[in-house]
Amino acid sequence: MARILVIRQAPFPVAIRVRREVEALLSDGHEVDVVCVGRTGEPLRDRWHGARILRVPIAHRRGGVLGYLLEYGAFAAVAFLLAAALHLRRRYRLVQVHTLPDPLVFAALVPRLFGARVLLDLHEAMPEFFATRFGRRFRTAPVRAVALSEQASIRFADHAITCSSLLKETFVGRGTSAEKLDVVLDSADEAVFDTRRHPPQPRHHGRFTLITHGTIEEHVGIDTTIEALALLADELPGLELQVYGHGSYVNELESLAEARGVRDRVVIQRDWVPLDELVAALARADAGVVALKRDAFRDLVLSNKMYELITMRRPILMSRTRAVEQYFDEKCFAWFESDDPTDLARAIRRLHDDPQWAQELVKHATRANEGYRWVHYREHYLEIVRRILSENGGARPYSNGGL
Repeated sequence: MARILVIRQAPFPVAIRVRREVEALLSDGHEVDVVCVGRTGEPLRDRWHGARILRVPIAHRRGGVLGYLLEYGAFAAVAFLLAAALHLRRRYRLVQVHTLPDPLVFAALVPRLFGARVLLDLHEAMPEFFATRFGRRFRTAPVRAVALSEQASIRFADHAITCSSLLKETFVGRGTSAEKLDVVLDSADEAVFDTRRHPPQPRHHGRFTLITHGTIEEHVGIDTTIEALALLADELPGLELQVYGHGSYVNELESLAEARGVRDRVVIQRDWVPLDELVAALARADAGVVALKRDAFRDLVLSNKMYELITMRRPILMSRTRAVEQYFDEKCFAWFESDDPTDLARAIRRLHDDPQWAQELVKHATRANEGYRWVHYREHYLEIVRRILSENGGARPYSNGGL
């Protein structure tokens, strides 16, 4: 088996896609080291299920273009030095780099020069992210520069994977070879989101609880959900919203709930909770909400929380985006138009009033999701890793040095 270095500019093991793939690598017999961002109070050196963790204490802060560039640049510089130093001791056969940002892949330069293979995991499309995040037109020089860096990053890697077929089509349309890119969906880990340990709870008379979880930022659309809840406050007195996650938009959401007179119906957990606690909360909720705001960036991505809610057998209120509509049909979700509180209120009302329809949605979504489950994509991911490693020319000698 091989020694593998994983690099991701996000906290680990909070980063769900990274955690799933690291678990798969460990179960396949590989030794895994992870370089990631550290949060306040976390040890800089750690162990997780046998993986060695090295955290870089660079805090994420809201800011403009310059702030993002400084944050990305600082982590990339430290990751480059760590990857070089670690490789001299550990002799990695594979370095897997997760985006954003795309140029983070060049942190693997020294291991690559010494023979390691490089796998790039493209979570998102950086030009679309940059354009929508900072209000730039796609034909402007800064966005074109980001697109050029994206293609250079993919060319540098030996192989790449991404999260949806629309993302693959986008990268290929900008010049990536289709043979160099595979799709590994962000399916839920059923060992964590386990309905045997946390079976879906029946409805409680007089209460209807909505739940949303994950990153708490403006684009997630929790404000749309609060606005819809306010529209239904008099009609559905038992309606409430639970928010589990972490992000920079918490204060704005609390202020909005206060202004709309529904602060007592919106419960926001201000930080990440233990996964088992989150899964139990999902099992107790009457419906999940995925209210992503639609734009060129989010039209290409699929939400982790969608797969997790499907796995937990919860009916889902789903905003329309191209990616979701490509994978799931009209019978799977209670659809509503993105960023439209009135349409979301309509969908909530119907879901509340028609429990039988809610159960039909769960059945259809579960059936549609069968081919997308992690049990299938886990093996696909490991096959990609094995193929890349088989091209490595055999293992190189390495020392027993640790992190």
